[in-house]
Formats: sequence, C-alpha cells, structure tokens
Amino acid sequence: MQHKIKIFWFRRDLRLNDNAGLYRALTADATPVQPIFIFDKNILDHLQSNDARVNFLVDTIGVLAKELEALGSSLRVYYGKPEEIWQEILSEFEVESVYINHDYEPYALKRDAAVKSILIEKGIELHSFKDHVIFEKDEVVKDDGKPYTVFTPFKKKWYDKLNSRVENGEYYYLKAYPTEKYFSNLTKSSPFIIPTLKEMGFAPSEIGIPPTVVPQKIIANYDETRNFPAINGTSRLGIHFRFGTLSIREKALKALDLNATYLSELIWRDFYSMILSHFPNIVHNSFRPEYDNIQWVNNPHQMEAWKLGKTGYPIVDAGMRELNATGYMHNRVRMITASFLTKHLLIDWRFGEAYFAEKLLDFDLASNNGGWQWAAGSGTDAAPYFRIFSPAAQQEKFDKNYIYVKKWVPEFGTNAYPKPIVDHKEARDKCLKVYKEGLNR
Repeated sequence: MQHKIKIFWFRRDLRLNDNAGLYRALTADATPVQPIFIFDKNILDHLQSNDARVNFLVDTIGVLAKELEALGSSLRVYYGKPEEIWQEILSEFEVESVYINHDYEPYALKRDAAVKSILIEKGIELHSFKDHVIFEKDEVVKDDGKPYTVFTPFKKKWYDKLNSRVENGEYYYLKAYPTEKYFSNLTKSSPFIIPTLKEMGFAPSEIGIPPTVVPQKIIANYDETRNFPAINGTSRLGIHFRFGTLSIREKALKALDLNATYLSELIWRDFYSMILSHFPNIVHNSFRPEYDNIQWVNNPHQMEAWKLGKTGYPIVDAGMRELNATGYMHNRVRMITASFLTKHLLIDWRFGEAYFAEKLLDFDLASNNGGWQWAAGSGTDAAPYFRIFSPAAQQEKFDKNYIYVKKWVPEFGTNAYPKPIVDHKEARDKCLKVYKEGLNR
C-alpha cells in the first residue's frame, strides 16, 4: 500500500538550509516530505542551447540531490511542462499536500495558478510562503495602503518594519528557518536519475559561475569600491539570489553589520519585486505611460554595434564585451550602457532589457525591468529624461586610467578600434528633442 507524502517543490530556492517553504513542509505534521524539481520546458524552450544558467541549474540540482541522498532521501527531478509533470506526479504518489515558496513573476503566477487548479481537483492543498525577499507585496506600503513608487521613503519604511520586531536581540524578519532540525521528516527513498544537459537539448557552457562565498572586506568596503569596474569591489552574488542558492535573510543580516550601502542594494530587490507585484503591466509597458509615446529610432545596425561592444565609446564597449564573455556586467556600467542605448541611440528600452535577460547570469525580471526603465526615464524613481550620462565623463570618473576598458577592449587606442557611431552632443540634443515631443503629446 502506498503511503501518503507531502511534496516540496524547489524553484527559486535551491538550498536545504533556511528555506521557508521546506521548513513549513517538514514541520507541518508527521507525513514525510518528498522534494522535487521540474526543468520547465516552457522556460527552457526559449533559451539558447549554451545558456550558462541551465548549466548552473543542472550542476546545482546535482549538488542538492547529493545532499538529500546523504540524508537518506532523494530529489525527484523532472523535465517537461509543469502541468503535465504534475499529472504524472499525482498518478505516481498519494499526495497529501504541496509546499512551495512564492514566485512573483507573471509566468510563474500563471503556472502556479494552473498547478493549484490541478491539485484542488484532487482535493490537495497548495501552501505557499515568502522566501525570495525580506518584505513582499503589501508588507511595506504607505500609511494609506498604497505602494511606494519612490525608493527613499520605501527604504525608510522598510527599516521601520525591520526594527519593529526585535526579539531577544534578533531581528524577527531575518531569522533563519532551522530546517536542519527536521531532516528526519524527509522521505526515505533511493536516488533518482537527473536529466542531463544533452537530454534537454543543451550544451555545456564555458562561462564560470561566481562563488557563493565573498571575502568580508568586499562587503565592508562596498560603498567605497562599488562604482569602479576595474576593482573587484562587488559581491557578484546576483545569480545565487536569483536561484536561491543563498538565503537573502542570511546576507541581509551580515550586511546590517558590515555595510549599509550593500544592504541598500538588497532593499532595492524588495522594492522592484514590490513594484512588479503591484504594477505587472510594467513587463511590457512603461511605468510612466507617457513614455510609451516616445518615437524610438530603433536602428538595427546601431543595436548590433551596441550588442557587440563596437560603438566607439570605450566604457560602453567594455561593458557589453564583459557581459557577452562572462554573463556579468558591473552595476555602474549597466547604467552607462543602458543610458547609452536608450538616450544616445534612441533604441526602445525593451530591446536592451531583452538582451540583458538573455545574457545576464543574475537576470531577475523585476530588477532588470526596474533598472532599464530607470535608465530610460520611464520607470519608478527614474532619472529625469534630460539627465543623459556622458560616456566620457563616466570614463573619467570611474575608469580614469582605462584599466577596465583595456581588459575588455584590447584594440582600444589602435586603428582597429571603431570611431564613435554617434556624436555625443548631437545625440544628446536629438534625445532631448525626441523625448520632449513624445512626452508633450
């Protein structure tokens, strides 16, 4: 006779420690918990065959499976469309209930609603918990209950909420979930075969993944070094926050002690996640609707030059080449390259956002969209449209000796390096004219 089980479905929370949904599953009752993961064809079918993130996922799932095997349990791994996979799971197991952590992106919400309908038909409850952010959706809002659309007051209220519950010297909202105390409640099962990259139509990627461990001095000095791309001054933990291989609570707690500027970056994640929850239309539309009246030029040759890092503006080109080679781009340079595309070339921010989504290891829809709309002037808390970064001024300020540029653009300073594809002053004047016309319609 088949025994009842609970299922925990890993998604953007690929770790056993300090995992909210897994903890709730393990502690709800005595029914054993079977962890699963689904390689989602609806997502994978839209990716390039050498996408480094898929490589990272396969490796990470392999590690997770080994950790569970060491505990006498297993990770059941599937490849397909979630709704079809869930029908398969429900025919295989007698499922009492299912546990997940919230995913806030539009596709994920639609997927989870479809899976919930399947479960309800079978009389199975779906329990979902907050794990990906510190505060979500309506947890940090104005006194009238409306969402903040400017970061600074949001950040103040965020701190107020964090400080509102301190128990025995511990921040309640940053406390870890002690999953390790309850691993005995996992199912006892034998190892499960994991689909390979090749079986899913993917090839190995040569792009390396940043480590999960960061020297403490990088975080401690973050406010002083974060703007200089030639310096190893940022954590590069974005991919681990994106896929939950690290706990956001753990890192926020450390940042509280080490560096307020670094903690601010983590608060921005909450801010953009909250914005996406309240304003899902921003995925395809400008947060400020009037910006959708701008008549973009969208020159395909200039777009290609930007993608390849051949614009003739060294700091822009270095950033794009770093992105193409490593799946990473320095945060300051992300602003510079995004501003250049939207304001110097007058290319719709959506094209730039899509390219970053394709290339960035740490791609996160809410943050990527927020950053691009900020650069274009169309988003929350955005730079005003008439603020146009001068690539030369940014170069002088943040890479004065061209150390970063020479690393990524070795032909800089030779005849092989292209001439600028647009003149800065002419491009600036044109941008101001086009934006003004669009916004005054």
